[in-house]
Amino acid sequence: MEIKEMRELSIPELEQELNLQRQKLFELRRKKAVGQLEHGEEVRATRKEIAKLETIRREHQLQIKR
Repeated sequence: MEIKEMRELSIPELEQELNLQRQKLFELRRKKAVGQLEHGEEVRATRKEIAKLETIRREHQLQIKR
């Protein structure tokens, strides 16, 4: 999801997407631990998505307009 699309989400939608990404990260880490993960870069990409979502959530809290 692009940053522009993320900024258009409402707070509840943002929270929902954040929870989905955290669940995805949990599953990826579990797969990595047991050796089933084929593409290790997915973990890093998911962590970056979570960071973007948290940054945008904070922008909403501080009412920063972009």
